[in-house]
Amino acid sequence: MADHTALIVGASRGLGFALAAEYLRRGCRVIATVRAEPPAALRQLEAGSAGRLTIARADITERKDLTALHDQLQDGALDTLFVNAGIALDPHKTAAEIAPDDFLSTMRTNVLGAMQTVEMLYDRLAPEGVLAVMTSGLGSVSENVSGAWNSYAASKAALNMMMRGFAARHADDGRAKVVVAPGWVRTEMGGEAASLGIDESIPRVVDVVSAQRGKPGLQYLNYEGRTVGW
Repeated sequence: MADHTALIVGASRGLGFALAAEYLRRGCRVIATVRAEPPAALRQLEAGSAGRLTIARADITERKDLTALHDQLQDGALDTLFVNAGIALDPHKTAAEIAPDDFLSTMRTNVLGAMQTVEMLYDRLAPEGVLAVMTSGLGSVSENVSGAWNSYAASKAALNMMMRGFAARHADDGRAKVVVAPGWVRTEMGGEAASLGIDESIPRVVDVVSAQRGKPGLQYLNYEGRTVGW
């Protein structure tokens, strides 16, 4: 993977920050996006990257930001486009309890924001590149029987569905496409009760995504490389 370029969309903290660090560790050039002022940890990662990490501003809910990011990149400049950005607002509340604005914000970011990022930056991915989108096992209609985090799960199921539509429209372009479930990871979003540490999830996520290179079509995989039911 040395000399490859990876764009990590949503890299300010948690899984996205860990993705940026892991791709750097593997010798890649990394472009890491943040919505606002880069946190100190990301600045520190940039300082120690020997020029291989670039921080860019982009809010995925703002098309003007994505247009500006698109203009900063050249056609085919990316070997990996990894859309990680996402939110979870009051995920434990039911449909009768969650504030409508919180539900709409979740859907706008996790579904519309993620997919307009895919649509608007896809031509910057090399012909043999890999498109990865961070989903969740909770987004599996066939496998999610827990009822947990219902609004968040609904957003990830919708994201998966929109990715299937996107993949159908780009079925003949030869690029690998994957929606990847990282497992339940101990982050600010996942909480301290989660079953996996970041160091147990993210290196394996990168392994799984990297292994898809040269395999056209869309797959739904978890961090272990297991196919997840749609």
